Formats: sequence, C-alpha cells, structure tokens
Amino acid sequence: MRTINISISDFEYQSIGLSKENWSFSEFSELIEKYLAKQALKKSVALAKKYNLSSMSMDEITKEVKSVN
Repeated sequence: MRTINISISDFEYQSIGLSKENWSFSEFSELIEKYLAKQALKKSVALAKKYNLSSMSMDEITKEVKSVN
C-alpha cells in the first residue's frame, strides 16, 4: 500500500468537510465527488437565477431541451 500527503488550507479542510486525518482513497474520492457536485449545483442555480431560468415551468424547460436536440 502507498501513502500520499496532500497539503490543504484550513479553509479548504473545513469547506470540504474533512473530519479526520487518515482516509482510504475510496472514502476521500467519494467526499471530493460530493463536494464538487455541490459546487456544480450551486453554480447551476446561480446561473439559472442570473438568466431568469429558475422561474421556468417544467413544460417550458422540456420545450427548451427538445429544441436543442
């Protein structure tokens, strides 16, 4: 088994939700995936608000999606 060390700021440590010092790769990978998914969702919501898409109905969204295909 190999061990790697990663330096991370206190802010990043808390933002990501790290709660212990030693992680298996699969645990760490899952945690990072969740963190990145949350960041992507926040960005999507912000863009939807910016372009006034957050007020669209499901029918309007469906029509937009179909028009792209």
